[in-house]
Amino acid sequence: MTTVFDNPAALLGSEGRHLGSSDWLEIDQQRIDQFAEATGDHQWIHVDPERAAQGPFGRTIAHGYLTLSLANLFLPQLLQVNNVSMGVNYGCDKVRFPAPVPVGSRVRGNGEILRVEEVKGGVQVVVRMTIEIEGSERPACVIDTISRFFP
Repeated sequence: MTTVFDNPAALLGSEGRHLGSSDWLEIDQQRIDQFAEATGDHQWIHVDPERAAQGPFGRTIAHGYLTLSLANLFLPQLLQVNNVSMGVNYGCDKVRFPAPVPVGSRVRGNGEILRVEEVKGGVQVVVRMTIEIEGSERPACVIDTISRFFP
């Protein structure tokens, strides 16, 4: 369920608020191959199922940056700010990839608001997005995302 804020100023004071979890998303080989095409990263552990079956993970795995990019899909499922003229991705403070995402896995984003502050003309929010792998004790990716919302 999405946490909704009426306007950017409503974010102020929300540090520590848990945002819940996004929907699950299956990582299939087609998504991995499309990411490889878009980025030019065709390493065999991602795109060669036969070779990857003999490799360290027993099958292909998603690119770390593919997993990171899913924050852009999951964040709007967790956080909505109404009455804005514009919302922008401002960057990331920290990114880690604790576990690989094998093809066929399901992942989802889990969020918590770490910091909120006023910036020129708007409000900046840092959300720690933990991308979980169904059935895994370790997450696939942990990202401190930075977004700015302008009234």
